[in-house]
Amino acid sequence: MTEDDPTDEISDIEARIEALAEIAERCRKYILASKLAIGGGAALLLITILGLLGMGQTAALGSIALVLGGIVSLGSNVSTLRQTESAIGDAEALRSQLISRIDLRVVADAPMKLV
Repeated sequence: MTEDDPTDEISDIEARIEALAEIAERCRKYILASKLAIGGGAALLLITILGLLGMGQTAALGSIALVLGGIVSLGSNVSTLRQTESAIGDAEALRSQLISRIDLRVVADAPMKLV
């Protein structure tokens, strides 16, 4: 391999893409959990306001905290997911550019021998 050979750099970029994909997947899980927290907190607040289960002010405050925490977590993870997806796109573009610089050769199959 020559010094101009970008295969090592391509391997590094692919490893970075895999790491970014793991981060993106984790963000998606946190986004789902945040949405569940918002929905659960809103439902608990509604139940508390209507007095259906006889819960007190502590439950109302807890449900408000759950909704607010879910909103903050959702916003943070959506932002991180967008940045991560942008970084993945940039890395894939760089990888494609490096691959296009490689002088690829077509390897033909050897003819089969019949016994």
